[in-house]
Amino acid sequence: MEDKNIKPNEFWPWAHERIKHWLEARRELLITFYHLSNFKDFKDNDYAQGKQLQTFCQQLVDYISEGHFEIFEQLIDEGHLFNDAEALASGKKLLPAIYSLTDLILDFNDKYLATDDLSTLATDLSALGETLAQRFEIEDRMVNILHSAHYQQVLIKKPAN
Repeated sequence: MEDKNIKPNEFWPWAHERIKHWLEARRELLITFYHLSNFKDFKDNDYAQGKQLQTFCQQLVDYISEGHFEIFEQLIDEGHLFNDAEALASGKKLLPAIYSLTDLILDFNDKYLATDDLSTLATDLSALGETLAQRFEIEDRMVNILHSAHYQQVLIKKPAN
């Protein structure tokens, strides 16, 4: 957090916009995932499939990076600003699960950046879909605990202790 003097009621709307942007990136990622998953057979030399996979991998890395280097830090900052020790503790407990799922997601990305062999892509996409679903569920819990829970305080302009 850059400005240590910012008030919770000033931070929350800014954080809310950042989270909305991030969730929009998630939606775009899922649309690309859906289109990629609709291919019946993956062919090693199919330009359209390769391009779709490349786009998906870039979106995947961008989404993961934004979560780790912006959103999660911002959520922790919000917990501190609202002096919400319980939410901070709960949110921080979710991070190890997110990080372990991140490793699986990045393994997928690394594999398909390093190969033109698409013979296992359908199977890998299925496994990735399950991993993403788990991660999104945990991310949503973290947003609810460390951001959405403060909406009422901002709405009524009640200062945090």
